[in-house]
Amino acid sequence: MTALRRRRVRGGVARLVAACLLATGLVSTGTAAVGSPAVAETGGATVVPVQTTGPADRRFNLVVMGDGYTAAEMPAFRADLERHLSMLWSIEPFASYRSSINVWAVEVPSRESGVDCDPGLGAPARDTALDMGFWGGCNPGSVQRLLTVDGAKAAGYADLVPGTSRANRQIVALAHSSTYGGAGGSYATASGGNALSALITPHEIGHSLGGLQDEYDYYGRGVPGGTYGDDTEPSSVHHTLLTERQMREQRAKWWRWLGEESESGGVIGRYEGGLYSTKGVWRPSRHSMMKTLGYAFDQVEREVMVQAIAAKVDLVQDHTADAAPIGADRTVWVDTLHPLGGELAVEWRLDGRPLRTGGARTVDLRGLGLAPGRTYALTATVTDPTPFVRDPAVRASSALTRTVRWTVDPALRTPDDAVPPAFTGHTATTAPVGAWSVVHADTTHPVRRAPGVRWTLDGRTVPNPGNDRDLDLSALRLAPGTHSLTARIPGTRQELRWTVDALAATVSYELSPPLRTVHRAGRPVEYVYDGEFTMRLEARDDRQGAVVSQFRVDGDGWYTYYGWPTDAAAPFRFSPSGTVIDDLVYGKLGRSRVVPWDDATPDYGTHTVEYRSVDAAGNVGPANRFLVTLVRKGAAPSVTS
Repeated sequence: MTALRRRRVRGGVARLVAACLLATGLVSTGTAAVGSPAVAETGGATVVPVQTTGPADRRFNLVVMGDGYTAAEMPAFRADLERHLSMLWSIEPFASYRSSINVWAVEVPSRESGVDCDPGLGAPARDTALDMGFWGGCNPGSVQRLLTVDGAKAAGYADLVPGTSRANRQIVALAHSSTYGGAGGSYATASGGNALSALITPHEIGHSLGGLQDEYDYYGRGVPGGTYGDDTEPSSVHHTLLTERQMREQRAKWWRWLGEESESGGVIGRYEGGLYSTKGVWRPSRHSMMKTLGYAFDQVEREVMVQAIAAKVDLVQDHTADAAPIGADRTVWVDTLHPLGGELAVEWRLDGRPLRTGGARTVDLRGLGLAPGRTYALTATVTDPTPFVRDPAVRASSALTRTVRWTVDPALRTPDDAVPPAFTGHTATTAPVGAWSVVHADTTHPVRRAPGVRWTLDGRTVPNPGNDRDLDLSALRLAPGTHSLTARIPGTRQELRWTVDALAATVSYELSPPLRTVHRAGRPVEYVYDGEFTMRLEARDDRQGAVVSQFRVDGDGWYTYYGWPTDAAAPFRFSPSGTVIDDLVYGKLGRSRVVPWDDATPDYGTHTVEYRSVDAAGNVGPANRFLVTLVRKGAAPSVTS
């Protein structure tokens, strides 16, 4: 949804013990905080660092504030924030780039509970800090779900977070409401307490941060959008008028992804509908997050989001000074970011020739035999090799590629700086790290030598040649359970320890009573129904932090379990044709259905339902499954076997 602007605001005062948020398990596997206060109270608001991965001026900062939460209701804001963040970290690319993101909570209690025009235009106005309101700010010409915020007030509160600016942050405003709604524009908004609200947030960030467009084929719910009224190719990267053949021939839009299995289900192709039109415009996937909440970003959208996040953060965090020539009697170094999803690549070149460094972050020039009497050109090119990006232009952009250049003059002499070897930044040790993630440990940079980092897992040395600052745990294929990871600088007492959580959360299911239960050797258990049935998923983990449950039907895209749209505590309901709620359709068994004009033909026969979990450490659990056979009324005996 697009955003509109709003009007008035009231101030407020909040108190918070930082441990309330830190104990939720939201502390990131990121760089240790440097001088960050546990709580900073400024200008009538309380600023709390929820997730610190590095200095604010070197990170992408997610600034979350609540509206319509009174001082007594502030625990509800913290609970809503935890739920929204847990959902965000279960979704790519946020999961892989979480270590580049700081999260700040700005707590501003409102004088009154709730927000304006909730749920209808006749509802009273509330005296709140950010003046959030449904109906586009109580506009009769708008739609109920458009939830707006006073942008100037939101920016003012965000400015209280030290080191953040419009260039390196994203503001998210949560309304104290259980009504479905949100908006994406300069800022993202979402209702805090709706069953689907935690899925609204990444959708709206897709608008605000990535510039993604809605893939809805309607604007007003229940009313088909009609035919796209423009014969000009849309500027939206994930909408087109071109055929698949034209995309390939012209190398346009998402041609590089055509035919790939979609992250949100099906394959990347050409599906009619989007930009609020039912006909005449096409999108890449049958359903994705920008069309149907609950699914992932498809590859086309994910590539955009990777670039948007990466553009907010410099790949090279620091490096040997390059303003003047340097001597050949020293080490040269770069400090990089450390995405959880995979190590960055570093290529060193001398006068254009690659050096064999194995991706190390430091080069000792003394070993290169540089002769005096001339100067040399040294470069270090840092690249993010993420498979989420296929467009060479995006890969080569400053968001994903950065080169540092030095002039080396062997005639120069470098004084010894006597800097002792020590750890500087590292993956946070305060919470378990996931078995799939990259753990990092950066060090000081003495000019005469590069301190090495030695890694041990459960007391055994882990070979990690080349770039010893990062350790990719996914390559170790850890056995399920808990492991102990240590990083040491040899010859010193410098040591870091982490707990590695290699045990995914478990998920159990509970179904409403079937007509019949069938057990066959070598096959999952099968349940027979002749109408609607419910499924409740319940996740359990042996550690703190929220767990996200997901399911999919017949190999379609993984869909986030949220209960039921009208009640998060209710089970999900499957039915032959789906259930219409507020002019959207939920729970059609078999081929999904989103709007009332989608095909409602029941998919009789046997369907495979898979389910899994994503825990707070990012571990994705194995998929388990059961079968559901849908028969026509009266076609199956009402007995249990």
